[in-house]
Amino acid sequence: MPIQKLESLNYGIVCGGETLPESERVAFMLLALQQATRHAEMEAIDVLLEQWQKNGVTKEEIALRFSKFTLYVTCEPYIMCAAALSMFGNGLQEVYYGCANDKFGACGSILSLHTSNSGKLHRDGTSKRKGFKCTGGIMATEAINLLKSFYEQGNPNGFTTVMEQAD
Repeated sequence: MPIQKLESLNYGIVCGGETLPESERVAFMLLALQQATRHAEMEAIDVLLEQWQKNGVTKEEIALRFSKFTLYVTCEPYIMCAAALSMFGNGLQEVYYGCANDKFGACGSILSLHTSNSGKLHRDGTSKRKGFKCTGGIMATEAINLLKSFYEQGNPNGFTTVMEQAD
């Protein structure tokens, strides 16, 4: 699902402190349509890592940058993404999201995986989670309208479309 990443509705996708040009924003949205199972949180991190690696940023500096990292997404992070975000290096600083996800939301709606004490991950009883601050309801109406618009357009690479083409 192409949830906007690091974007403030129509102001441009921002990664690593730089606003991406229109061609790269379009490329991101096309990528999101092609990879329907890939969520924006992971795409944002991949874009940042690629930028930082091109600029020769060390692993230690990357970990430090992630500890100061603030992520903006349209919808509350899903279980998989929230769990992954909670395990990044020294942790993320904060995640802001527009609308809650009452089916799979993991930052308070269903689970609270953003908290560092949200459960054990390993058999030995240790946890790799650092946790992060999570704030929802930012431009919630706009976020819901954006998602409605996406679902009304449909995804040519989505499961239903692929199954229809197989018939």
